Amino acid sequence: MNSTCELSRAAGLLQPMWDSFLLHRHILRSPFLSAILAFCVHLLFSAPFLFLDALARHVSAVHRYRISSSGSEPVCLRRWLDCFGRILLRYIGIVLPASAVLQRLRTPYFPPAAPSCAQMLLEVGLCLLIFDTLFFIWHVLMHRVPWLYVWVHRDHHLNRDTFALAAQDASISELLSLKALAVVTAAAVGCHPLSEIVFYLLNIWLAVEDHCGYDLPWALHRLLPGFGGAPFHLAHHQRNRGNYAPYFKHWDKLCGTFLTEEVEDQVGR
Repeated sequence: MNSTCELSRAAGLLQPMWDSFLLHRHILRSPFLSAILAFCVHLLFSAPFLFLDALARHVSAVHRYRISSSGSEPVCLRRWLDCFGRILLRYIGIVLPASAVLQRLRTPYFPPAAPSCAQMLLEVGLCLLIFDTLFFIWHVLMHRVPWLYVWVHRDHHLNRDTFALAAQDASISELLSLKALAVVTAAAVGCHPLSEIVFYLLNIWLAVEDHCGYDLPWALHRLLPGFGGAPFHLAHHQRNRGNYAPYFKHWDKLCGTFLTEEVEDQVGR
């Protein structure tokens, strides 16, 4: 009886959600689930920005939030479809089977108790900070080591003007390396599986928002000044250097790779 009460207090508001996950744990054990979800969630998160690109051609109120290095023109449907095709082929050919192998190497653990809200916030926050650090280091290396840039990172920079779907428009080796960084990050923190799922979803959303090409009033970098956001990352694509961190600005400022607000404003114009 006491153990049941303690479990209830520890789980808090998230227990019903976790209980529903536990009922489908056989699905969560699928070796293909993480890659399929990553692909589908990325498409889902990108869809609103495809709608904005279509709308921006006819509605000036939307068009004025579009930022690019080529006159703020929205990305055409042909580029979206070409990008979708490239990502789909890479997922089917390599990312899906490679993710399945990676999942097979892990032993899934499903504790009966959900994390408390405070525990989830702490674990997801730590994951964001650690991933931001690891990605910054890896991103700098990909730009500073010529063969890494050519064989790993160059494909991603074929998109000079960013748009949401381009967040995963990268070489197979880069997609796999970022997947590995996310898995290593969650393992290093020792996340509860529910916290790990939230981290993965948030990671995809932040990547989409960074590449969306829209400086919207409700974007995270507008609400939380420490975040980089779409102007920050567009400056990186235009200059092909600087602003290497995926989420925050502190590593670029500390390491002297931060592109100033004046540069970002020029990109926006």
